Amino acid sequence: MKITDLMIKDTMIMDLKATTKEAAIDELIASLMSHGRINDPILFKEMILKREAESSTGIGGGIAMPHAKTKAVNEPTVVFAKSAKGVDFESLDDEPAQIFFMIAAPEGAGTMHLRTLAALSRLLIDSEFIEKLMATRTPDEVSELFDTKQEEQIAKENEKKRKEKEKENEKGSTKSEPERVIVGNPDSQAFVVAVTACPTGIAHTFMAEDALKKKALEMGVNIRVETNGSEGAQNILTADEIRRASGVIVAADKNVEMARFDGKPVLQRPVSDGIRKSEELIRRAMNGEAPIYHSEGRGGRDEQPTEKSGSIGGKIYKDLMNGISHMLPFVVGGGILLAISFLIEQIGGADHPLFQLLQTIGGGDGAFHFLIPVLAGFIAISIGDRPALMPGMVGGLMALNSNAGFLGGLAAGFLAGYVVIGLRKLFAGLPKALEGLKPIMLYPVFGLLITGGIMYYLFDPFFSWINVGLIDGLNSLGTTNAIILGMILGGMMSIDMGGPFNKAAYTFAIGVFTTSGNTNGFMMAAVMAGGMVPPLAIALATTFFKNKFTESERKSGVTNYVLGLSFITEGAIPFAAADPLRVLTSCILGSAVAGGLTQLWNINVPAPHGGIFVAALSSHALLFLLAVLIGAVMSGLILGLWKKPLKAK
Repeated sequence: MKITDLMIKDTMIMDLKATTKEAAIDELIASLMSHGRINDPILFKEMILKREAESSTGIGGGIAMPHAKTKAVNEPTVVFAKSAKGVDFESLDDEPAQIFFMIAAPEGAGTMHLRTLAALSRLLIDSEFIEKLMATRTPDEVSELFDTKQEEQIAKENEKKRKEKEKENEKGSTKSEPERVIVGNPDSQAFVVAVTACPTGIAHTFMAEDALKKKALEMGVNIRVETNGSEGAQNILTADEIRRASGVIVAADKNVEMARFDGKPVLQRPVSDGIRKSEELIRRAMNGEAPIYHSEGRGGRDEQPTEKSGSIGGKIYKDLMNGISHMLPFVVGGGILLAISFLIEQIGGADHPLFQLLQTIGGGDGAFHFLIPVLAGFIAISIGDRPALMPGMVGGLMALNSNAGFLGGLAAGFLAGYVVIGLRKLFAGLPKALEGLKPIMLYPVFGLLITGGIMYYLFDPFFSWINVGLIDGLNSLGTTNAIILGMILGGMMSIDMGGPFNKAAYTFAIGVFTTSGNTNGFMMAAVMAGGMVPPLAIALATTFFKNKFTESERKSGVTNYVLGLSFITEGAIPFAAADPLRVLTSCILGSAVAGGLTQLWNINVPAPHGGIFVAALSSHALLFLLAVLIGAVMSGLILGLWKKPLKAK
């Protein structure tokens, strides 16, 4: 496939009017939309900005390559544009961008399309070609220039393969493996290996590969480069190549397999450094001027942090999202099964074997039992790597058992991660003969002891005290002012969504439910309505304020319709953990209103769980559903209006 099959003439902009980065992105997206190449400009822009937040696609040298791979794309397309004055695109060399390539790839882009995009990326490190491109005036000239250059490139590759084939035949081999050919000087002993990767894998990955190869050839250094693109890892480094290499270059803006580099000097840099600072990276790797990487920990991080590491807030957010993303399947899987179980209970009763099975699999003895431990464990592993996983999960389990809820789980995860980092520093001076004991004994034993001890002596008594105090306080209110009590109970269901506040409200309602005769369902109505609001509010906000949530958040938001209707408050936990101020505040207000309305309208729900599946049992079923709807809409609107639209950092 030719590059010009993707670079449609009609979409080209030969005189870009934009003067700012966002305006340039909007103008390029408008060209895609007007020619039917994308179907959702809002989603496409969101994904473009998400990639820009990782690191600017203004690669320097006057070139910018904003790109995204998303279902918003109808057909793979590259929009070419030129700006006479240039645009401040936050480029890596701080120079304005004048040549733009906006790459739009659909989620199911074929192999041929991805290879063509990779070929385009590789052309853009040729300075002579860029000069010719700058001089073009019409779309026809642009297309002709690319066609000619690609034909030359294909001819060179074919000639290279022919020579490699002849060389293999001379050695008596019947099979050649050109991808294993090492670029550089065959007479030189200098040899380095590299891995390149970017989040989308359709541009910077291959530009960094070619830049490193080209510079290595100039320097007379042999190099092998593995790429982690959209098609997965290609030209994978062998164990022998890694062993022979003087050093390793990891130019990547996403995670790559690192354990194989244990004991080697490793430079970890952004993929952009592979493009713009290839000579420096090769020289340092060749001379072994890099920290030694240790696979059991975070040793080996270069002294110059990658652009991903950014601010302290960005680091905390990254660690937090690692825990949330691993917890989410437990929330969705367990929550949906619980929702189905409530439906079966209404049809066949609580003794129905399928009801009991689904409750066991999805509920507190199954998937939901792992929510807090998994959250804590994967926050910890993001901070302290694999040695922090076990103490993090145990700390999360202790938070669960002590009614500390997801807030306690968050604390346990961060605690375990930084405890392990502290242990690394503490044991750094041990004799080399004891290195092997660190990951298998020292980190697990001391990490668990310290994390568990702090959880046991601080969190358990603290949250138990809160629980007892809350229940005593609620009991003292009695039922003298039912509306105020309903608002308090409803709001408490959203404060920590499973933690001590939530548990205290539910426990109080259960106590009233079992001891106060005909009024037993009134407090339960307030609690159930308040607990249904958060996931429903999340679902509504992600549906009607799409530009303020990522694609993965919107997909997760859909499941919250089911979870909310089923009175499974935990569906909102991932969103609350990621943005606690906005989510918790909006949900507390809506839940309080819903709880108060149930008391204003004298609603009785004679069941301790079930959500919509037990609404028919209510004394005023329609009013109960109306109270929930009002609270959910209120919370959803507050969250949607309060939350800022997604944009590049």
